[in-house]
Amino acid sequence: MTISSQQTYTGFAGTRLIASGFLRDVVHRALTSTILRTSQVLIFDDMTGDTIEIDLGGTPEYLAHRMAEIANCAMAENVPSQPDGAARGPGRPKLGVVAREVTLLPRHWEWLATQPGGASVALRKLVEEARRTNQGKDRLRSAQEAAYRFMSIMAGNEPGFEEAARALFRGDQESYARFVEPWPVDVASHAKRLADRAFENRAAEPSPRCA
Repeated sequence: MTISSQQTYTGFAGTRLIASGFLRDVVHRALTSTILRTSQVLIFDDMTGDTIEIDLGGTPEYLAHRMAEIANCAMAENVPSQPDGAARGPGRPKLGVVAREVTLLPRHWEWLATQPGGASVALRKLVEEARRTNQGKDRLRSAQEAAYRFMSIMAGNEPGFEEAARALFRGDQESYARFVEPWPVDVASHAKRLADRAFENRAAEPSPRCA
């Protein structure tokens, strides 16, 4: 995921595109748009496809506070983990460590107890290794899910929606474009833009090797 200062958003009033860019610019455009008075405004996170909740009828202070909250959440998700071997002070690092419950079988706990640094260190190493190994697949899945979330909200009742969704997840770009084409122009254009990331990531994935 990109850092919060570079995160982009896209606003729609009904099926019409208002603006796409930094959150402050999209919100400003929504507030000054004449179609705001007659259409519901939705603002989407371009990275996830989720809508974000902002009361555009709120006070300037509220809007500034809400946008800062969203930026801070995005920034928190992008705090880099401390690399293995880096110098550490006594005690836990101040950033990045979150305590949550993990449920494992007894044999898993027994194995973790024998690992250098204990269970927490071993689990972090396993997660980092899995992230490195699966980063291509993770990017593909995230891009597909972002496009699908946007489609579901903006085009769930449009003709060809189910066919477009199936084409998205099987990586059939030509069919996807064909089924999306009849949708409202701005909706179709943004759906293609989000899906392009998924198709690009699929193309970058190595082909399975024959045995």
